[in-house]
Amino acid sequence: MRLLVTGGCGYIGSALLPQLLAADAVEHVTVLDNLAAGTPRNLMGVGLGTDANLTFRRGDVREYGDVENAMGNADTVIHLAAITGAASTHDRRAETFDVNYEGTENVVRAAGKLGIDNIVFASSCNLYGRASSTEIDETTDPDPLNPYAEAKLEAETRLREAKTEYGFDATALRMSTNYGYAPGVRFNLVVNHFVFRALTGRPLTVYGDGSNWRPFIHVRDAARAYKHAAIHPEAWPKDVYNVGANDGNYRIETIAEIVREELDQDLEITYLRDEHPGPSYHVNFDRLDETGFTPEHTVRAGVRELADQFTERGDKTVRVSTIQ
Repeated sequence: MRLLVTGGCGYIGSALLPQLLAADAVEHVTVLDNLAAGTPRNLMGVGLGTDANLTFRRGDVREYGDVENAMGNADTVIHLAAITGAASTHDRRAETFDVNYEGTENVVRAAGKLGIDNIVFASSCNLYGRASSTEIDETTDPDPLNPYAEAKLEAETRLREAKTEYGFDATALRMSTNYGYAPGVRFNLVVNHFVFRALTGRPLTVYGDGSNWRPFIHVRDAARAYKHAAIHPEAWPKDVYNVGANDGNYRIETIAEIVREELDQDLEITYLRDEHPGPSYHVNFDRLDETGFTPEHTVRAGVRELADQFTERGDKTVRVSTIQ
């Protein structure tokens, strides 16, 4: 199997590439990234320049020529490239649709032209919006509340159309909110953000009353899901899958309590009750069971792992200074 990974220098990509390169089924991986959000540092340790099984191409999914050129040697695509940070996309609507929708259009058009076998698309549970049900499954009507989610939903629709139009396998993974350590770790995600604030002596800030729900998945489990769907497309025949675990749904107030319990019993939690908390969705992952994929990590273990990455350097423990 020869894979193209778009956005491979990002958070999930930095966890995914080592897994793909270690897989017996994978002969070669090409990474396409414009480095706007990722960094070449996230390719360190994966054999770039010395491993004939890995190629990096700098390019933009908004440029069809970049996509087709990078895809020319592939038979499977994992399409991660996107503008992320859903809340921030309210001020970047046009750019978000250019990347997250038009970029996906370029991927599916090139895949159809080049005879690609399978596309695995990075979607998000964020597109469910604020749902009152605690049993949101793939049949629930999405209610996107931000341009990020709107563009992801439209991209899913285009992928489903292209699947029929071109005859390739394709599935969209509606991913839970990621957390945990990877070389390209992001700190605008709630668990990671809370851990950093805790280690720098600052209160954990919860918007609203903290009762809003989110499902969470460790970034290495997210990477495993993309790998599994790419290598075993027959196990992922449906158009969309929620990816996470039923016991991985947490209220944001509970996430704050977990971080306090694991790191600092005296840590202050501040509630900004007049601030809008954003989307709230409690998701059902029963369909995922049909694929044979199961997440392995827990939020508590992920919190401790992040703290260890911050506070240990080799065999020497270091203290993270308080930020005033």
